Amino acid sequence: MRDFISDRVKTLQPSGIRRFFDIVSEMKDAISLGVGEPDFDTPWHIRDEGIYSLEKGKTFYTSNSGLLELRKEIAGYLDRKQGLQYDPRNETLITVGGSEAIDLACRAILNSGDEVIIPQPSYVSYEPCTIMAGGKSVILSLKEENEFRLQPEELEEHISEKTKLLILPYPNNPTGAIMEREDLLKVAEVVKKHDLFVLSDEIYSELSYREPHVSIASLPGMKERTILINGFSKAYAMTGWRLGYACGPAEIIKQMTKLHQYCIMCAPTTSQYAAIEALKHGDRDVEEMRSAYNERRRFLMNEFEEMGLSCFEPYGAFYVFPRIKEFGMTSEDFCQTLLNEEKVAVVPGTAFGESGEGFVRISYAYSIKNLKTALSRIKAFLKRRERH
Repeated sequence: MRDFISDRVKTLQPSGIRRFFDIVSEMKDAISLGVGEPDFDTPWHIRDEGIYSLEKGKTFYTSNSGLLELRKEIAGYLDRKQGLQYDPRNETLITVGGSEAIDLACRAILNSGDEVIIPQPSYVSYEPCTIMAGGKSVILSLKEENEFRLQPEELEEHISEKTKLLILPYPNNPTGAIMEREDLLKVAEVVKKHDLFVLSDEIYSELSYREPHVSIASLPGMKERTILINGFSKAYAMTGWRLGYACGPAEIIKQMTKLHQYCIMCAPTTSQYAAIEALKHGDRDVEEMRSAYNERRRFLMNEFEEMGLSCFEPYGAFYVFPRIKEFGMTSEDFCQTLLNEEKVAVVPGTAFGESGEGFVRISYAYSIKNLKTALSRIKAFLKRRERH
């Protein structure tokens, strides 16, 4: 029998995040700091709206693009937060999480052989989505000394005649790095100079601790060359509701919607009604969760300093990315040994690209109680090892 599996699919590697999560789920008394999922319940008023929609029998397909009321709320949200005006009818698409939006954008934009610049360390799906769309990934390794921010000179160095798309993953998973307005202005000039398009993944936009997030789409000349991707999972603790969205030029959103029609039909109806409530009345919930995350962030940074674990200070998302190079172990070995000896799961930096070697990702989307227990175990683990 011939091999029926696609060569393109064979090249894809399983997610390095999920592997450690699967191991820890079967290990008694283990603590996982590996999964980027809020430990908060979805706020009750949002859940209640979802329940109410079911009670009212609102269980049918919505339009392919999503409920118009939800698209209007998203447009209003982006206007008041970023000063961006999007047409809810033609420039907004509701997707099954931000991940679907990333996939659709890559497939709608890329032709075979087009190059996509992917700064790493970064979220695990960018490279597979590029490959599945027929594009070629060009990896740009971010540097700790630059706080893992994308530098315009680095971007210039990676551009070729085939470059079409830049993925901008900020606030960043796994590093917690941010890009502020001045950083983005410099990158935007390079993008415009070389006539590139940007996929801006802003799923952590509400979790920015130093100053409010700025979207590159809000900068002069950038709205028409940016797909803005966001969702409800992180800011509103709605991971299981599976709801995201994309906003951008009407022609690209039209092509993304066409793909969405064939593979999905529409995002979950119940989730869409809940999301309307989240956008209308969820600002206070977001503020409270952001404040709690910031408290945990500061706690972790203080603990790392006391135990001598080097870590640049992140100002976004809910991750820290400490350096473990001085312990003479690879990221993979460090995480596996920590799990075996202390039953604490963190994620190797290499799960987010080879430039993550020498680092591990720790999520602080967990209670202070769990963080304290886990950190006491990590401290004991490090004390048994001499730095090299």
